[in-house]
Amino acid sequence: MNWYLSVLRNYIGFSGRARRKEFWMFILVNAIITVVISIVDKILGWDLGDGQGILATIYGLLVFLPGLAVQFRRLHDTERTAWWLLLSFIPIVGWIALIVFSCQSGTPGENRFGPDPKRAS
Repeated sequence: MNWYLSVLRNYIGFSGRARRKEFWMFILVNAIITVVISIVDKILGWDLGDGQGILATIYGLLVFLPGLAVQFRRLHDTERTAWWLLLSFIPIVGWIALIVFSCQSGTPGENRFGPDPKRAS
């Protein structure tokens, strides 16, 4: 949970680097919270017409910017610029490429985006 909260605290931190653990723990906790909120939306009958609930929509808007920032920092850790996120507009192939990039180990030592986050913690 600390990894999730650290991403939320650094919600406009688009510079620097993010470890794999920070990124994937944010994704995991975010997915769990989204499922729980969606269930609450269904129970309360707060579904919008498209199957998305009011609470889930609000939550999605609140975590959009921190999620984008941590993805930027994760790409920086693998020595890639955030322009690589444009791959997300290419269905399936682009998504798979971004998942592979997110799973790769970061560059050891300092790179052009900052110091190694593994050494800092």
